Amino acid sequence: MITLTEKAAAEVKRLIQAQELPEEVGLRVGVRGGGCSGLSYSLNFELEQNEKDRVFHSNGIKLIVDTKSLLYLSGTTVDYTDGLNGSGFLFNNPNATQSCGCGSSFSA
Repeated sequence: MITLTEKAAAEVKRLIQAQELPEEVGLRVGVRGGGCSGLSYSLNFELEQNEKDRVFHSNGIKLIVDTKSLLYLSGTTVDYTDGLNGSGFLFNNPNATQSCGCGSSFSA
């Protein structure tokens, strides 16, 4: 399972409204090869899911995760920060054995 904090869910809702997306849109959370630590996180809005996707709901947001990414993301909490050093989504991934300094890539 993947969880969004209340702050992350509020930012996702704000983005959905700002982009005028339909209410049934989901947030695809995934992993792809690349980044300085080998794997990087991805977030995209999608209306459809594949039959092999897993769907979770967290704080009112529909999360879509493909089965391969779920192997790396199970138990992850996604947060949002908007501090003085910048804003963005932060991944607290218990499966990551190493992360880069900016937190956008990891190895497992």
